Amino acid sequence: MSGLLGRSKPIIFWTILMVYGIFTLYPFFWLIVSAFKTNEDFYSHPFGLPAQWNMANFSRAWETAKLDTAFANSLIVSIGSLVLTLFIGALASFILSRFQFRLKAAVFAFFVVGMLIPIHSTLVPLFILMKQISLLNTYWALILPYTAFALPTAIFVLSAYLMSFPREIEEASFIDGTGLWGLFFRIILPMSLPALSTVTILSFLHAWNDFSFALVFISKTSLKTLPLSIANFSDGYQTDYGLTLAAMVLSVLPTIILYLVFQEQVMKGMTAGAVKG
Repeated sequence: MSGLLGRSKPIIFWTILMVYGIFTLYPFFWLIVSAFKTNEDFYSHPFGLPAQWNMANFSRAWETAKLDTAFANSLIVSIGSLVLTLFIGALASFILSRFQFRLKAAVFAFFVVGMLIPIHSTLVPLFILMKQISLLNTYWALILPYTAFALPTAIFVLSAYLMSFPREIEEASFIDGTGLWGLFFRIILPMSLPALSTVTILSFLHAWNDFSFALVFISKTSLKTLPLSIANFSDGYQTDYGLTLAAMVLSVLPTIILYLVFQEQVMKGMTAGAVKG
């Protein structure tokens, strides 16, 4: 009896996991399928497959919502904040994890506490600050806050990963005549690829999907990011479900592609601290 129970545990586990996966993926599957439907098809078969796959929804959504401009704006903001986050976060994590100095614990705690600050509670003071320094309706109005709020998580993840490196690496590099910058760029950064990939996913997703900061800091149509453009587009075409859902599918594709590219490295980066113990 105990042997039968032991053999059935993996079956039960994988069955539950499969059911959970189906429930999790179904909304995304429904979104993609519905994006190919006409309005008549959507109303007659809201949960079924399209009677005729309508590819024109995507081209119409791209042109009507002017997604090319919105895509460019979101890419500039997301990549700009990501580059700053990776560079500053990697440098700070390198110092915090590999060197001993006074107030090290206090500096690390300062960054970790930043993870506890509710992001949206800073909208009003940040708006006042951006207005005073004339950064409203510029890319920097989004890049700088995105970087500031991504840094605590980036430093936390990268520091935990860098602490797992043996000290002999630094000693051997210094014996070979490598300086601190050479150690950082030629050795530490390449070895930190899993953790950097994790930070890339988290930071890019936050910047790409953010709506509230872009809504408050950006009013120019030519500078609106993808979430703002999709929101405005859905308000104007809220009864054309196929067109609206096609625009949504186009907006989420970059994040899915990014995760598929870095998924293996992300798993390594997320488990690095736990492996070290």
